[in-house]
Amino acid sequence: MRVLSKSRFKLGLECPNKLFYTSNKEYANAKKEDTFLEALAQGGFQVEELARLHFPGGTLIDEDTWEYKKAWNMTQMLLKQENVIIYEAAFLFEGLYIKTDILVKKGNIIDLIEVKSKSFLPDDEFLFIGKRGGMVAGWKPYLFDVAFQKHVIQSCYPHWKINSFIMMADKSKTASVDGLNQLFRITKKGNNRTGIISKVNAIEEIGNSVLGRKNVTEIVDGIESNKHKYNENLTFQESILIFKELYENETYANWPTSFSACKKCEFKLTQSNDVKLKSGFKECFSKQHKWGEKEFNQPNIFDIYDFRKGNKLFQDGIVFKKDLTVDNIGLKVEAEKLTTSNRQWLQIEKEINNDSSYYVDKDGLKNELEKWIFPLHFIDFETSMSALPFNKGLKPYEQVAFQFSHHIYHENGIVEHANQYINNTIREFPNFKFVRALRDALINYEGTIFRYSHHENTILNAIYIQLKDSDEPDKEDLMSFIQTISHSKRGSAIEWSRRKRYGGFMGFREVLLL
Repeated sequence: MRVLSKSRFKLGLECPNKLFYTSNKEYANAKKEDTFLEALAQGGFQVEELARLHFPGGTLIDEDTWEYKKAWNMTQMLLKQENVIIYEAAFLFEGLYIKTDILVKKGNIIDLIEVKSKSFLPDDEFLFIGKRGGMVAGWKPYLFDVAFQKHVIQSCYPHWKINSFIMMADKSKTASVDGLNQLFRITKKGNNRTGIISKVNAIEEIGNSVLGRKNVTEIVDGIESNKHKYNENLTFQESILIFKELYENETYANWPTSFSACKKCEFKLTQSNDVKLKSGFKECFSKQHKWGEKEFNQPNIFDIYDFRKGNKLFQDGIVFKKDLTVDNIGLKVEAEKLTTSNRQWLQIEKEINNDSSYYVDKDGLKNELEKWIFPLHFIDFETSMSALPFNKGLKPYEQVAFQFSHHIYHENGIVEHANQYINNTIREFPNFKFVRALRDALINYEGTIFRYSHHENTILNAIYIQLKDSDEPDKEDLMSFIQTISHSKRGSAIEWSRRKRYGGFMGFREVLLL
């Protein structure tokens, strides 16, 4: 039985053609091998387990995702009760199937609660709908997901009044216990599904929860009435019917290609894919644009670095790099700087000319090298942030820095692993010890510091704010140290730009890996 689930509905919103490729093992699928997405999903399981503590006494429908009718029958039995709470309630209606994260039934009044590991600030009045009345792009998939769930539930029980909510991490709240994250341990079940072992049984055991919820009932109503659309040429109801038919019949939609959707398409072949797999991307362009091997071998605009003009060019029929001009790119030249458009045009020229040589701005590099003071210090941080904080007093997704390495390149060419720091003490907040160790590692040296990316500067900014709000006896010294080797983020309440020198240090310089 092929049913349109909420994940497949969301996939169809991205591009209806994907519904043909998604369950076909002949096609490559980058998302199936994405370990980062898997890690995000695991964080979501932890948040969902905490969310259930907000609604105690519920019954879990713990059936395999493909046992649709069995899960639906179990749900119907529970819903005969006047008042009931169900975790992963299942609803099946004419080829549509959903499982809700949390469903609260009080008579005919239903609270549909979708749990996400995203975060929000409760006073953000433009979180979902922008100032001009349009839906915020980043929230569209989640809000349409909730609307689809409501549609299926309402189809099963037309007389119900359904209120819709999104529950997620509230960044205005702080954890009131240490080790909150570790109270919900990720594990693998016997059937290779991800599970959670909870070490708490009631919300009172953790004090204040870091979760909150937003009522999105009015927005969902707007989606159903087509006030908010995902695709301008499809109503909400049309999209459900079309996607269901496409998936049920394993039909290729022949949905028009577009720059933004095709650029992000996961059904592309990469060098790591099995050579026997097919490319959905290639199939779309073969069918819709009559591309052959000649066209596929020509450099195209999909991989141009940070390219914002692709949609317009694609609509105008300009797809290949050989057809681009400097006017298409909007080339901007600035003295002593490789601008983004410079970088784009350089990429285009080199690929068209089969030029695989390195580009080096010799004058710019010479000017930069003259600013360096030996020895050169290379600093790399290891950090973590999670929806459920590791330490008491932290907010969701607040940065935790637990390790750094420090290598020195001396003027005579010798490379030295100078020192390192790692904090692996369970439930200990490491950030302030981290900064003290970094200060002690650098205090007796002069030279120029290099960072691997913007990340190190971001972390130091975050720790600076934490220090400012702390009672640490040496916080002024540590904050002063941070100012000497970093710069404040744009728009910060307190701004600095390496105002002072500390131990003879120059400030961070980023190593660009081209």
